[in-house]
Amino acid sequence: MHTEAIVAHLRDLVAFDTTSRNSNLPLIDHVEAYLGPLGFTCERVFDETGTKANLWATIGPADVPGYVLSGHTDVVPVDGQDWDTDPFVLTEKDGRLHGRGACDMKGFLAACLAAAPTMAQARLERPIHLAFSYDEEVGCVGARGLVARLADKRVRPLACFVGEPTTMGVVIGHKGKRSVSVTVRGHTVHSSLAPHGVNAVEFAALLVAKIRAVADRFAAEGARDALYDVPYSTAHVGVLRGGTALNIVSDRAEILFEVRAIGADDPDAVLAEIEAYAREALEPRMTAVRDGTGFSFTTYAGFPGLDTAPEAEVVTLAKRLAGRNEHSKVAYGTEAGLFSQIGGIPTVVIGPGDIAQAHQANEWVAASELAACGRFLGEVVKEASRG
Repeated sequence: MHTEAIVAHLRDLVAFDTTSRNSNLPLIDHVEAYLGPLGFTCERVFDETGTKANLWATIGPADVPGYVLSGHTDVVPVDGQDWDTDPFVLTEKDGRLHGRGACDMKGFLAACLAAAPTMAQARLERPIHLAFSYDEEVGCVGARGLVARLADKRVRPLACFVGEPTTMGVVIGHKGKRSVSVTVRGHTVHSSLAPHGVNAVEFAALLVAKIRAVADRFAAEGARDALYDVPYSTAHVGVLRGGTALNIVSDRAEILFEVRAIGADDPDAVLAEIEAYAREALEPRMTAVRDGTGFSFTTYAGFPGLDTAPEAEVVTLAKRLAGRNEHSKVAYGTEAGLFSQIGGIPTVVIGPGDIAQAHQANEWVAASELAACGRFLGEVVKEASRG
């Protein structure tokens, strides 16, 4: 397919402000109106508010396993960023296409749309599914509904290619993540009577110290995976807040922390260890002073990791279609773990753009990367035509 066609579709997609706080339905309307006349069967999977939707669009025979091309429609905010151009108007400079989402990841969606007429004209022996999701940037939310819907399908796809920016390299793994909010309930007294109160800030600090101890243990003696920049699991506290004045024993504090785990570690087991410490080591000290004090844990976001075996058929296939010999793992997360772990679909991540450009002011994707993605999708169509 011609790069010009991909750029034209990218221009249309960038113009939709699909920041995660907004509805993505105008973009879904646009894509469905384009795909429907080409012969795609389109199905929407809405969120509970009805203001956002995933799109599952299929071309080719429905009774045999095929290939999924997955990408998210939402983008991160531009608030506070210093852009040289309008972030929602695609601007080309020296072979770079600038715009919010151009890299992460509307470039891949645009390549899929540019390839759609070729898919429609081909004599497909296996179907090709386009899976366009909402709210990936806030925890891979939308893709969960897509994967759940796949459980109802009679035929499970052969493979899934998630088009996050990898500079068209074949990515076989990323860490699983859990994001946790902890509320610490203390009991307020005047600071001159501190032993009669329960200081939420101090007990929060003790839990933070435990999280740091877990992180130190991972760093010192945890399992290793050399394909990652940080080759072990990590635990990190991003927010600790509480207290109102020096002479008041605080009755409330909040911690936001995360765990990112390599395939050898279970992130839920790590969370269980941290919560057990709060329940068994800290809460008895708190309730001995005042009933009702303690900790509340909420896992508010996260996604499973991806850990596809290097010798898996989907990896060999992706390398052949992309003309690559190498594979890697990445630090960022994607919906690939959902398709792989929950959907049971062999999955890799491969798409245009460099993740270093994502979420930045003046975000860009190289036209040459879009062209390479177009060639890859052309090979996917040929593969689906061979059966």
